[in-house]
Amino acid sequence: MSLFSRTSLIVKAKLSRLLDRAENPDETLDYSYERQLQLLRNVKRGVADVATAQKRLELQHAPLEQSIVRLDSQARQAFTLGREDLARAALERKSAAQLQLSSLDEQIGQLETQRDQLVESQKNLQARIDRFRSEKEVLKAQYSAAKAHVAIQEAATGIGKEFGDVGLAIDRARDKTLGMMARANAIEELTAAGSIEDFARQGDALDDELAQLASAAEVDSELARLRQQLGGSVRPELTAGADGS
Repeated sequence: MSLFSRTSLIVKAKLSRLLDRAENPDETLDYSYERQLQLLRNVKRGVADVATAQKRLELQHAPLEQSIVRLDSQARQAFTLGREDLARAALERKSAAQLQLSSLDEQIGQLETQRDQLVESQKNLQARIDRFRSEKEVLKAQYSAAKAHVAIQEAATGIGKEFGDVGLAIDRARDKTLGMMARANAIEELTAAGSIEDFARQGDALDDELAQLASAAEVDSELARLRQQLGGSVRPELTAGADGS
């Protein structure tokens, strides 16, 4: 399989999965029902249009029949009066009217057949829509019940995203709690062993020693300063006594 074919297959699979997740059976069923109702309305409108056209042609039928009767009477009257030319003209007009009437009858028959077919289609479509409406409501009820059942089962077994997040939160809280308990136990053990007090005592001894060193250094500095200031006036026996000490 080529790279393009594999990519196309992956894309189609992902799109199919996304559409499956986004599809709501209730919305799909209601949409299909509305489309069928729209189709039924179109069929009804077609029946009404055909019936209107048929009625319009039927309204032209009566005047044509009356015209044929009148032209026939005129042709007879003209022939009786010796006006064969007028009789011929009336008969020609009568023949044209008869052809028009025959065509009109044919058109009316076609419209009547078309109307009957549309009416039959309307009945069949209406019956199918009625069945679909019943099935639609049953399917919607079954889907709602199944959805509620799944939610209950997920709540009872802990399956599902929300309960998975709750489980992760519990695990994190448990880890933090165990860590804090371990730290407290470690401090308690160090305290019981005296390690923390030893650290404290070592810190105090170091501070004392540093303080003593600082004090000795300060004394030496003061002594040097005194020697510098009083070096010339110090008696030898005091100096010797100081050195001997």
